Amino acid sequence: MPKLLQSLLIGAALTTLAVAAPMTSQAAPAAKPAAAAPTPLPKPTRSGHVEANGVTYYYEVRGSGPPLLLLHGGLGSIDMFAPVMPQLAAKHTIIAIDLQGHGRTVLGDRPFTLEGQGADMATILTKLGYDKVDVVGYSLGGGVAFQFAVQNPARVNKLVLVSAGYARDGFYADMLGQQAQVNGQAAAFMKDTPMYQSYMAVAPRPQDFPKLLDTLGAYMQKPYDYASDVPKLTMPTLLVFGDSDMYRPEHEVKFFQMLGGGLKDGGWQRENMTRNRLAILPGRTHYDIFLSPELVSTALTFVEGREHVADWQAGK
Repeated sequence: MPKLLQSLLIGAALTTLAVAAPMTSQAAPAAKPAAAAPTPLPKPTRSGHVEANGVTYYYEVRGSGPPLLLLHGGLGSIDMFAPVMPQLAAKHTIIAIDLQGHGRTVLGDRPFTLEGQGADMATILTKLGYDKVDVVGYSLGGGVAFQFAVQNPARVNKLVLVSAGYARDGFYADMLGQQAQVNGQAAAFMKDTPMYQSYMAVAPRPQDFPKLLDTLGAYMQKPYDYASDVPKLTMPTLLVFGDSDMYRPEHEVKFFQMLGGGLKDGGWQRENMTRNRLAILPGRTHYDIFLSPELVSTALTFVEGREHVADWQAGK
């Protein structure tokens, strides 16, 4: 069962909630101080539902500044970003969406595809009154963000893909075997996990949890390779992975090279650098990278164009 649960964490199960409630019933040692409560999620200035191509999506808008579309991982929801949302929303209008079948968005009967949900993001943004946005997508949300950007390059200022590869063979081989175990039968074993409990707390149809697992399991077993679409990412793009991510480092570097980076020395005056970036965050895995402060600082530095260029001749 541990391996199965690890597979179910593929799109970032709500580790956010695990900060406050452990996944096991084992008590913490008495001498260890209690963990600080998670930062409360700032209240949205707007929220509700928007229909897009047969799926009724839940959204929340908070903060002020340039608009930024924020997309969560599989088995998660908007709420998984609670610990980092205050920093994200400090200088940006965050448009966060519960993806198909997740959080407060009903799964429905429409096929579950990245392409379909990518097209849905364009419809949602139009209905909410946003034309061009920055985009940050994590894991499953990164796949949706990829498709949205490929389909609508003129509507994306800058793109940040977090723990999201471009092809199924980018996973470690053992991960593919674990993903094959994901199905609705696992629901009965997950009732004490944050993933199950958070879903039950907000889902409009809690009885759909096994169906969601079946849907995600089938989705993860389908081969995919979007290499031919990578050149369509014409906007500045940042790839972010943990140094212990579920993707092979070779895949991460190849993705960056397909975007024009990592092919030669950057040059004394940075003349050989592209607009695209690759960040490998030390000590981070696929399952905790979305909670890391360094992800926020890395993503916002890129999105806001605050990349500091040191001059080695300064002071001479």
